Amino acid sequence: NSTVAAALVAAKLHIASAHVEAGLRSFDMTMPEEVNRILTDQLASLLLVTSEDATEHLLREGAAREKIHFVGNPMIDTLMSQRHKFDAVSARAEYGIDGDYVIATLHRPGNVDDEDDARAVATALREISEVAPVMLPLHPRGRDLLMRVGLSEAPNVRVLDPLGYIEFMSLVSGASAVVTDSGGVQEETTILGVPCFTLRPNTERPVTITAGTNRLVTVDVVASLVADAIRAGKPADWPTPPLWDGRAGERIADVICTWLAQK
Repeated sequence: NSTVAAALVAAKLHIASAHVEAGLRSFDMTMPEEVNRILTDQLASLLLVTSEDATEHLLREGAAREKIHFVGNPMIDTLMSQRHKFDAVSARAEYGIDGDYVIATLHRPGNVDDEDDARAVATALREISEVAPVMLPLHPRGRDLLMRVGLSEAPNVRVLDPLGYIEFMSLVSGASAVVTDSGGVQEETTILGVPCFTLRPNTERPVTITAGTNRLVTVDVVASLVADAIRAGKPADWPTPPLWDGRAGERIADVICTWLAQK
């Protein structure tokens, strides 16, 4: 909400704004983020996109081509600059993990707010944990319901407090698979080469599927797919999306400087 609020205030005050991650679309208007993305794109002076499909979305919506700039993904800049700090070995030792394990991270209302949906998620996590331990950082909002509907009966699911970036990414980098509903985690696993199973019917980041390690799955099949991924092992080689190279910030700066010089 702060993003669209800032864009609206800037527009009212006739201040130019640049929208990073412009053009991302899940085409699901029940998601608050989708509404915010569309409104912010309408208000921004510069549309800075992370993938080529985002450019296509903006053009179909009537955005002027000269406003759109393909710069890559700045979140991957962060990952690459901090990657040397990711320590999967130490993370395993800290949590007493030996062998394969799965990281799960869930926060969207469709997975953790409704009791029936949460029960199905808890059942799936319990089934996954019969194949490999599941590490599950959870905010209190989702934790209480998931524990109440069956997660407390899964001794091989380890519920953790929310983790800092380095600690979380250390666990992700060493995981055999990730189960998530997070957009950012879809991108991070794509770069790290970790099989990612997204418990959502859609994604605003389809490039993580077409040029990454992500799959959209339903709760009734995720356990069997994770088990298959663990048996297969991590891919030795995998594609990565164009311009996800750690230099998006530089390109963003260049675009803004060029735009300012023309004013």
